Amino acid sequence: MSTTPEAPEAAPVPTTEPLRRIRARYTDTTVTVYQAYSPALGLPAARDGRFPAAWKRERMTWVKPSFLWMMYRCGWGEKTDQETVLAVEIGREGFDWALGRACLSHYDPDEHGDREAWRRELKGAPARVQWDPERDLLLRALPYRSLQLGLAGEASRRYADEWTVSVTDVTPLAHEVRARVRSGDLAGAAALLPRERPYPAPGGTPGLGRVSRGTCSNA
Repeated sequence: MSTTPEAPEAAPVPTTEPLRRIRARYTDTTVTVYQAYSPALGLPAARDGRFPAAWKRERMTWVKPSFLWMMYRCGWGEKTDQETVLAVEIGREGFDWALGRACLSHYDPDEHGDREAWRRELKGAPARVQWDPERDLLLRALPYRSLQLGLAGEASRRYADEWTVSVTDVTPLAHEVRARVRSGDLAGAAALLPRERPYPAPGGTPGLGRVSRGTCSNA
């Protein structure tokens, strides 16, 4: 008879979640997003509280307000060049600025008149919005989606040099949550997660115009 423990079951999926929602840890003035980098970039950023000169400001960078989606993307900080997981606290004014000027990363006929109109908007937008399935503690896809925000050009530069309030290395947290999940202690893992709440997305946020946003309270 096998003594291999069964994989722990994920927590029940909430039934009141809207299809798309920004979930984030935030205060009255700041919002936390996550990224993962190689130690060569991530450790200096966390040490100095800002991105180093080697951080390429001309390239598009993607930020994730969802901690578990970041864990899915970086494999709990185990993927190559993603070993350092950063929590980047940025000003809400900048975050909202990017959302209000963003374009969906893919064509949606319910949001755009035609593909050419979408391509023109995409080309000129400093930010891109992508809605990807949220993840549970086992990193399985859930039936509702969370935000990925791509920043390019002006938005990327302002993110690195103007919006950033603090940069914290949360790799130890990622490893601790992973260890508890792998041991079957889902309750203990869940207790360690950053507290994320529905974020009050500004009007015009791509992808939210035709779907229910749910209740975006600050409670």
